[in-house]
Amino acid sequence: MSPCTGFTRAHWEAVADGLVRAAWRWATPGGALLDLPGRPSVSGVRSDGLEGYARTFLAAAFRVAGAGGEDPYGLLERYAEGLAAGTRTPGRDDTESWPPVRDHHAGGQPMVEAASVALGLRLTRPWLWDRLGEGTRDRAEEWLRGALRHTPAPNNWYLFPLTVAGFLRSVGRGDAETDRAVERGLGLLEGWYRGGGWYADGDGRAFDHYNGWALHLYPVLHAHLSGDDALLGVYGPRLREHLEGFSLLFGGDGAPVYFGRSLTYRFAAGAAVGLGALTGHTPLAPGASRRLLSGCLRYFLDRGAVDARDGLLTPGWHGPHAATLQPYSGPASPYWASKAFVALLVPAGDPLWTAREEPGPAEAGGDRVRALPAPGLLVQTTAADGIARLHNHGSDHVHPAGGDTAEGGDALYGRFAYSTRTGPTSAANPADNHLSVEVGGVASVRCRIRPLGAGQGDGWGWAASWHRPVFPSGPAVVPGLRVESVTVVRGRYELRVHRAVRLPPGARVRLTGWAAGPGEPLVSQLRGLYGWEAPEPGEVRAPQGTAFTRWAVLPRLTARAPGGGTALLVALASLTGEPSPEPPEGVAAVERVAGGADEVVVRWAGDGARTRVAFGGPAPVVAHGP
Repeated sequence: MSPCTGFTRAHWEAVADGLVRAAWRWATPGGALLDLPGRPSVSGVRSDGLEGYARTFLAAAFRVAGAGGEDPYGLLERYAEGLAAGTRTPGRDDTESWPPVRDHHAGGQPMVEAASVALGLRLTRPWLWDRLGEGTRDRAEEWLRGALRHTPAPNNWYLFPLTVAGFLRSVGRGDAETDRAVERGLGLLEGWYRGGGWYADGDGRAFDHYNGWALHLYPVLHAHLSGDDALLGVYGPRLREHLEGFSLLFGGDGAPVYFGRSLTYRFAAGAAVGLGALTGHTPLAPGASRRLLSGCLRYFLDRGAVDARDGLLTPGWHGPHAATLQPYSGPASPYWASKAFVALLVPAGDPLWTAREEPGPAEAGGDRVRALPAPGLLVQTTAADGIARLHNHGSDHVHPAGGDTAEGGDALYGRFAYSTRTGPTSAANPADNHLSVEVGGVASVRCRIRPLGAGQGDGWGWAASWHRPVFPSGPAVVPGLRVESVTVVRGRYELRVHRAVRLPPGARVRLTGWAAGPGEPLVSQLRGLYGWEAPEPGEVRAPQGTAFTRWAVLPRLTARAPGGGTALLVALASLTGEPSPEPPEGVAAVERVAGGADEVVVRWAGDGARTRVAFGGPAPVVAHGP
């Protein structure tokens, strides 16, 4: 029944049991803190210990609730004891006490963990909460209410008080305070909805995996557990629409696209797929859903995500990988991967578990292109090698109140393209999939991304944006300097068109392609079509590698600023896992340039089709056809 992955529901239960039991070897005597070994987060060791308790509790809760209370290893009894010990004297500097919930800027990480504790208690109420003494319940409620009385971070964090409030309501402890938390969270979520099934993570333009494992997960699960059909009628269709595009962001090997922050949560990327199967709000057939879920889970298990000695999830991607982490990442942070186990809430007799696995969207039906105008993203998949690529023309990690400064640069958002087989190079190495302007020897970074549209046709698609090059040293910006960019994809090829306006004299422009490791069955190609010093790229090295390879190389093209200050630059790029791929020479050629640097027409050799890109208006005009 599982010809693609070999995994069944029993495998999922075994993985959940194994991860939780391994973590409990590091519990305090009272079970309130799970102090996993490793580098502490910026929040400190005690907060990290709470994180270990809360995030593994979430996995155990999905596991036990999905089995109707069956708890073969007595996990819930341990969590009940830990809850009692941790909430007895919060804030005390002893072996067991949990840190209190505070404002996000003043040691607020426990607010995140309060949501996992609350959701775990809600899922396991008949077997845990209902059996607690009244005093323990009161103390747990008082600790949880800290999430309602303090200020969250200005993003998905507002869904943590909502989740806590939902639990308190469900056990008859709701009041005006819980009502306010729910109304506030859902109200903010409405303001962050951008359409097409996509939410921004706050008031800015951060679109990433938090859409699935937070911005859809919490409200949809809240509505589902509450039996609120009206609320589910709002958030369910959004989840369905989200999955239509998001489901293409898993490769044929099961990997989710490597893009955005908190990637150490790994197979949590599948949470939205499981949630869709649970609620029925999914465009995917049951066999395709299980293929994505089990493929993602097995992808990481087969590549060292679990430490062979301790059985713990390691902080990183395949195995430990420092560049994947953020300052808030601690030893137990990877256990937010527990959200994938929401799939276990789907009954064992459901078609999700009984239907035969089907190929995933990136594997079935040939090459695929999908434009996502709301977030400004373009998805490109190729069936021959199972690679999914994400071209980014709309998502950044710049604070909504921030300006164009180098502090807003982030390799996990600022590159033009990401995939399921490559990761971005580090900030200390040459940037992959990047167009930089060099002034006085200082190369620019791409920070705030202004989307200019996205669309698709039969077998092709495009996305466009502009950005202001920002320089890490010296003056942050050059007055009037801007870069307008268009990506057009068809098959495995990417036509990259850039128009750099008001380049200062002596400036250089450099464009890089995909970063691939030596000896990998992966080929990165880049060829200049117009405006570059030479059509053949040079090669630069990235010794720090990526999340996929210890050491990487990437192709690079170079151009000098023209006398008029505006440069039109056209290149063809490709990332492929096909053996002995054809070189890019002759695939496409510039047929005509008009208006100096305002318009370009590229002719494709295979079928004679033409792609026209015209600048000069509020947004580029992109057309493709015979």
